[in-house]
Amino acid sequence: MNHLTSLRDDTRKNLEKIGDVDIIVGIPCYGNEKTIRNVIENVGEGLKKYYKGEKSLIFISDGGSLDDTREEAEAAAVPSSIDKIVTIYRGVAGKGSAFRCVFEAASLLGVKGCAVFDSDLISITPEWVKRLLEPVLKDNFEYVTPGYKRDKNDGTITNNIVYPMTRMLYGLNIRQPIGGDFGFSGKLAKTFKEEEDVWNTDIAKFGIDIWMTTTAIVRGKKICKSDMGAKIHEPKEPGANLRLMFIQVVWTLFTQMIKYEDKWLKISKTKKVKTYNIDEGIPPEPVEVSSEPLLKELEDGFKHFGRLWEEITSNGTFKDLKRCVKSSKIHLPANVWTRVIYDFASVFRRWERNRHKLVNLLIPLYLGRVGTFIGEVEELSNEEAEEKVVEQAKIFEEMKDYLIKRWLR
Repeated sequence: MNHLTSLRDDTRKNLEKIGDVDIIVGIPCYGNEKTIRNVIENVGEGLKKYYKGEKSLIFISDGGSLDDTREEAEAAAVPSSIDKIVTIYRGVAGKGSAFRCVFEAASLLGVKGCAVFDSDLISITPEWVKRLLEPVLKDNFEYVTPGYKRDKNDGTITNNIVYPMTRMLYGLNIRQPIGGDFGFSGKLAKTFKEEEDVWNTDIAKFGIDIWMTTTAIVRGKKICKSDMGAKIHEPKEPGANLRLMFIQVVWTLFTQMIKYEDKWLKISKTKKVKTYNIDEGIPPEPVEVSSEPLLKELEDGFKHFGRLWEEITSNGTFKDLKRCVKSSKIHLPANVWTRVIYDFASVFRRWERNRHKLVNLLIPLYLGRVGTFIGEVEELSNEEAEEKVVEQAKIFEEMKDYLIKRWLR
């Protein structure tokens, strides 16, 4: 069902009663009863401390949680000068639909600045509010991406696909295109809201972050980065939602490549973005993972899907891939991985049906690249591992001509 609005009637009426608002902070949530109160109360303290003269609203957009998330949100204490609304959004279940609800509320209220925060944050402080809003309200930036101190084994989808692809495609060195916590102007919130054709797709789910970042870039918005320090979440089962997230994020990334090919085909250089709040902060929590099961996924994937991979990739790419898998030490180096991604993206462009199945075929290859990277950085510090991530991104840039040839053939 295609909902024309994500706002329920009672929520819209409550927003209309509040009237004009300067700042809205949106918190999408589902099943976060243990952490939601901490997030809301830190946001409230941040708004009180740094934006006392502005009229502010904390807007909790819930996906119909079956636990006590909404009850905890209602019970969270916020300063009396700050409004709070807890609502269940309408539409496809997913983070994107929760964001859509925030965009609609921001547009209705005519806000100047918006920020959104994950609802499972443990490391959030009142300063995070300022770090995402200040560039918008003070310096007229339209989109603020986060910078995090992360463990070398964390953020694998970002490190190995989304960061290097965004940098290579659109020519901006945005380190966390899918960071989860963003700041943006009220005008940009309205732009996001008005994209009516996306809310029944993966953009309404985990694809929302990369869609927002790509939209801001191709619309020529003024973009910066604000360092937040370490990002610590509520612990989850290893790999929870990973495959689903991977498929939805990559589907969105590839779909945006098709939509905006006239933009990225012309870009050959990468620009830096201004960085705010450079701060070491607390170190990230270590992420303990083993490369062996991930490399086994690559080996098993080759056995099951090797013939399909051969059809999707170029002759040279498949020969290199086969050599890597059949090696005494299974591995997937960055240069081969880059060509694999480019081959899949190019086939995705011409693939008219079941594109999700095509992306699903990429998962064992992705896991193999992650397993290889874990081995490459095992003896390195987080800072040294970050240099490896940047080196890989530069390989993506250097091989852009390969992508363009495959894309246009």
